[in-house]
Amino acid sequence: MSSGVASSGVASSGVVRSGVVRSGVVDDSSLSPEDIRQMRLRRQQLRAPYAGGPGDVVRNLLAVQSQEFPYARWTLAQRSSANAASMVTASDVEQAVADGTILRTHILRPTWHFVHRDDLGWLMGLSADRLHQGNKGMYRQTGIDEDAAAWSGRILAAAVADGDHKTREELAEVLGRAGFPSKGLGFIYHLMHAEISRVLVSGSPIRSAGGALKQTYALFEERVPGTALTPQTSEGREQSLGWLALRYFRSRGPATIKDGAAWSGLTMKDVKRGIQVAHHISPGSLDTIEISGLDYYLAAEEAENLAGGGHPSAAEDRTLPRVDLIQCYDEYVMGYSQSRHFLGGTAPYLPEDNGPMHVVLLDGRLAGWWRHGFFGGACQLDVRMNRPATADEQDALETEVERYGRFLGMEITLA
Repeated sequence: MSSGVASSGVASSGVVRSGVVRSGVVDDSSLSPEDIRQMRLRRQQLRAPYAGGPGDVVRNLLAVQSQEFPYARWTLAQRSSANAASMVTASDVEQAVADGTILRTHILRPTWHFVHRDDLGWLMGLSADRLHQGNKGMYRQTGIDEDAAAWSGRILAAAVADGDHKTREELAEVLGRAGFPSKGLGFIYHLMHAEISRVLVSGSPIRSAGGALKQTYALFEERVPGTALTPQTSEGREQSLGWLALRYFRSRGPATIKDGAAWSGLTMKDVKRGIQVAHHISPGSLDTIEISGLDYYLAAEEAENLAGGGHPSAAEDRTLPRVDLIQCYDEYVMGYSQSRHFLGGTAPYLPEDNGPMHVVLLDGRLAGWWRHGFFGGACQLDVRMNRPATADEQDALETEVERYGRFLGMEITLA
């Protein structure tokens, strides 16, 4: 199987001109952008089969971007629930974070991500060197050298030991008393260095007086027991590359090597090597299709379906539209870079008029923007479609709004 990436891509019209499976040719048919979207929706569990719960979502996706914590909770819930009646709630997700099944930390590019506790040790071990390398300029600017980082790390570890989880503000006081920065970039990068070095990780969130959840920090080795905190060996790193490639392409494919590199923060060489190792870890689990001269990697069963003449969209009820409200940093968006154009629009983006920035999908394609607001114990959704919705599309939107209300456990209305 080739791991090379051709220079040509999808035509500007968005039509996929060819779809070749390495184990056989897709018989005189072309994969449409709709086919690609339906495969991605299903592999990411935005379509059946859904996950058994929030922890299973994170295990499938490996890491889920989560800097917008209130919306990131929904990312996990909507993949765990087929309908409003069986809706996983915000409280369910918060409990999984509180008990440490799901941890939230800076990793990969780096930004905040949810990662399952069973995966965080090896994944942070794989990411750490590149993250520290990328932060070197800021470490120099803020005076964080090897000795300072080691000292502040010991202080932070002692502060949260024995389950004594602390908020950011409490850790600022601890570092300030020891002569370290207690605010600004210096404080931020001491905390991030401790996260990347597997000293700190998320603890049980607490509620502020206003009702908002606040992140706390815990000792990494207490939340991720049994993890070796020493640098990875060469053999261990190769295995980690293989597992990352296997998990990424099986959950997000069809995707390119460049997509995988941008998502993981690794080099394209690393991702290519990961694919080679993945073939040894789990033979026959990945395959390749060629779309307009570019290699896309995906779960082997999806490639086999295509080789047999199947089409990903055939299982969906195409007589009715489907609306999904996803966060702008959802993995359906952020899981891709080179091939994000299949989304059918540009996301994430920052609106100039303070409008909503989260994404409305119509049958998997970007169709508008949304956000929530809370007033007097109720939630109001501001949804702005790119064009007027048909009656069926409005019904589909209201069905999704009902799911979101069940998730929040409160009355919800459309603005």
